[in-house]
Amino acid sequence: MSSPGGDPLRAKYAITGRFYDVLDYPFERMYRRWRPQLLQDVRGEVLEPGVGTGHNLEFYHPSVHVTGVDLSPVMLRQAQAKLGHVHCAVDLRVDDATRLDSVPSDHFDWIFSTFMCCVMPDELQPKALKQFARVLKPGGRFRLLEVVYSSEPEIRKWQERISTLVERIYGARFDRETLHHLEQEPSLRVTATRYLKWESYLIIDGVCTKNSQQ
Repeated sequence: MSSPGGDPLRAKYAITGRFYDVLDYPFERMYRRWRPQLLQDVRGEVLEPGVGTGHNLEFYHPSVHVTGVDLSPVMLRQAQAKLGHVHCAVDLRVDDATRLDSVPSDHFDWIFSTFMCCVMPDELQPKALKQFARVLKPGGRFRLLEVVYSSEPEIRKWQERISTLVERIYGARFDRETLHHLEQEPSLRVTATRYLKWESYLIIDGVCTKNSQQ
């Protein structure tokens, strides 16, 4: 999914965004099996930063209201074209996850995001996480899915071989320190982590603890 980070990423996704669904198709065949499970308990007002071309949208529960934000207008136009297959209310906006200027504070029950932080430079992630804490309600939950370096040696070697190409096309890296940044944000608490295929896909669950004793 396209992510924030200013002009370099916006410029990259002005090109990559046009071909994103084609480039991602081999992986999306696998991801489509995961999306319903990742979203099965997500309800209420939901923010999806880095909504990209909208691959998650059709899997939200019909009762949900999704605000999807992305840095790339090119990606959002493709997400808009998918809304005919979506069963919930969706509001798509151009916005930067490190700022979230269009989003009110204490508004969301959930933040759900896939493959955004692996694209976001590490120096920008604390800014985005502060915004996550700002816009979540106290006790609101978040769930992130990110790609990371695998602990399996053969998979790790393969990732190392393609890492330059992946960064050039998507801006993504396998070595982002997202979990560390989350652990440093005082208003967010990680409650669970788990891995999917090849131990190279990390799910991070957590809760917003501002104004609470959690």
